[in-house]
Amino acid sequence: MSKKVVLFTGGGGLLGGEFKNLIPDALFPSRREFDVTSLSMMVSYCEGKTIDTVIHAAAFTSPPKVDKNAEAALDTNIVGTSNVVKLCMKLDAKLVYISTDYVFRGDKGNYREDDPVFPVNKYAWSKLGGECAVRMYEKSIIVRTSFGPNEFPYDKAFVNQWTSREPVSVVAAMISRLLDTDFLGTIHVGGDRKSVYEYARRISLGKEIRELNTKDVSFSVPADTSLDVGRYKSLFAEKKKD
Repeated sequence: MSKKVVLFTGGGGLLGGEFKNLIPDALFPSRREFDVTSLSMMVSYCEGKTIDTVIHAAAFTSPPKVDKNAEAALDTNIVGTSNVVKLCMKLDAKLVYISTDYVFRGDKGNYREDDPVFPVNKYAWSKLGGECAVRMYEKSIIVRTSFGPNEFPYDKAFVNQWTSREPVSVVAAMISRLLDTDFLGTIHVGGDRKSVYEYARRISLGKEIRELNTKDVSFSVPADTSLDVGRYKSLFAEKKKD
């Protein structure tokens, strides 16, 4: 792993838990000492510290809850991300922004990094708003991905939704490899295209998973947000040759 000093926002989340194992020497400030909605608080926390990379994973992530509280998503996912960009500008630190596959319409799948984006719910719009802020800073990486717990937590899964989702341990390891590269820009991180049901059965550890249709839920769900991860594979194929 890189010897550089890494600061991770959202350390209390699923991805943060994995990174605490991967990079135990990184900084994982709590929200009480590092609230992304307060630029002055973040600047104060970083005073006297040399920070090379900021991994920004803190976010309001529940689509149904965002639909009910769009203001909180604006504050955290758009304004908060803008504040993190400003912080990285002050620190001259690389920024790694954790985005989502939901920025795509979900009508074709195998999306490439340069395919048109069109979110289908307010959560995804807020994450795309964060991407817009990150694009204002050249020293940045936008990681579009999808992950879940290492064991599927539900007893039902969508049979008609397609994804590149992988367990968080897999995605965290893939993202951590990016830290030791010179890559900048947008990159898709995940596995091969599969239904959420297939994914759930693969990591259910023997638990029975029942079929669920996207028409049976009250919130909007894109049909196919699977990602083309060829850019990621090519990046590390080239590194292997070197």
